[in-house]
Amino acid sequence: MSAYDELMRFQHDTEALAQVAGRLGWDQETMMPRGAADQRSDEMAAMETVLHARRIDPRVGAWLDAIDPETLDPVGRAQVREIRRSYERTRKIPADLAARIAKVTSKAQGQWAIARANEDVAAFLPVLEEVVQLKQQEGQALADGGDVYDAMLQDYEPGMSAAALDEIFGAMRPRLVALRAAVLDRPAPPALAGHFDAQTQMRLARQLARTFGYDMSRGRLDKAVHPFSSGSGHDVRITTRTSEIDPFNCLYSTIHEVGHACYEQGIDDAYLLSPLGQGVSMGVHESQSRIYENQLGRSRAFTGWLYGQMRDAFGDIGIADEESFYATVNRVHDGYIRTESDEVQYNLHIMLRFDLERAMMAGDLPVSDLEAAWNDRFEADFGYAVDKPSNGCLQDVHWSVGLFGYFPTYALGNVYAGCLHEALRGAVPDLDAQLAEGDTSAATGWLRDNLQRHGGLRLPRETITHASGMEPGPEPLLSYLEAKFGALYALKAA
Repeated sequence: MSAYDELMRFQHDTEALAQVAGRLGWDQETMMPRGAADQRSDEMAAMETVLHARRIDPRVGAWLDAIDPETLDPVGRAQVREIRRSYERTRKIPADLAARIAKVTSKAQGQWAIARANEDVAAFLPVLEEVVQLKQQEGQALADGGDVYDAMLQDYEPGMSAAALDEIFGAMRPRLVALRAAVLDRPAPPALAGHFDAQTQMRLARQLARTFGYDMSRGRLDKAVHPFSSGSGHDVRITTRTSEIDPFNCLYSTIHEVGHACYEQGIDDAYLLSPLGQGVSMGVHESQSRIYENQLGRSRAFTGWLYGQMRDAFGDIGIADEESFYATVNRVHDGYIRTESDEVQYNLHIMLRFDLERAMMAGDLPVSDLEAAWNDRFEADFGYAVDKPSNGCLQDVHWSVGLFGYFPTYALGNVYAGCLHEALRGAVPDLDAQLAEGDTSAATGWLRDNLQRHGGLRLPRETITHASGMEPGPEPLLSYLEAKFGALYALKAA
């Protein structure tokens, strides 16, 4: 066998073991008994030790040195690029540190869930402090004297920097703030009101998952405290949550996670259990979940179809017609929760988190001051006070599991989705007519053919440029938001 063949055979098993580790995480969030938390943290640490050892195995370095990339086709060169990046990055992290991070974050995840349920920030802060310290050590090891936060961003968006994000967010923020102020100055449509049975929500959620192309024979839909997608290839699982006074929480969380899952399910089988057999970055991943959820799922055309499905499922929902339902789905309103935020305000929630986690990683924000810093920033940005921790610094699972550098990819995903949506509209001129029939196949098929099937073949920005035909930037997203909400709230007539 050639060095390349031996490397890919070895990498296949590493990727398979990583999928097993991911399944442990899925189980912890969905089905694991609470009393198993300590044992699970040991299991996760053991898996991370095995994976870390494989990723820095000296044979990987020898195989990489023996391979001449010029003898490989573009797929082979991309495989080697990704393996080399992982190898060089992982070698910088001591094995005992990687295992400690896996163990502590597994424990912290359980403690976060309990603290969130009990509205008890003090119970969570000690373990969060431990997570932050470990992640700072990891970031310092990766940074080689450079910026710690920039080093951590590479886990989620290779090639991105905090300075570049500052530039993007700086361009977005004034227009988003102005749009929000104009919208909130207009009369708001009514919120959905009533009682919506949880089991009925889940039946409709499964229908919506299939409507957007999720293959249930290679996946499943369960409930979790915080919705997420897990896995790749032929085993891609999603979760949602229900509220009997807010079915949109369940339905749009499901569509969002289906976007993630369809990306993974749509990747070419030739890349299965290889470095290219998964989404290339979290920003690109979020572009899929956000375009499914928002530009498609909250469009006037699709909500017209969804209105009928809601009435079939729940009976009278207190909304008179399709146009009123569209306005209610896209209602801009005060709220604390990022995942429940409207499109106008969502990115402002992300910018808050981006600034706070950068400060924590830099050591400028002690963990003991996090709640006060969050509450102060939220009130300054949104104009009202946080009422309880589960609506504030305890609402997200990310920091408990050490995902520092992840949050900005949500806003970056919106930027990417804006570019993709503009290109999709040009490629499928009768898109609205199809969505009005509940047919998403042309849209999801275009995304699969132009982006999803390629997996990690190209770098993140190249992936978006290849699919959309443009360099990614915030203008298409901002123009879409201003046009959509300007029409919804009659801003031009104001």
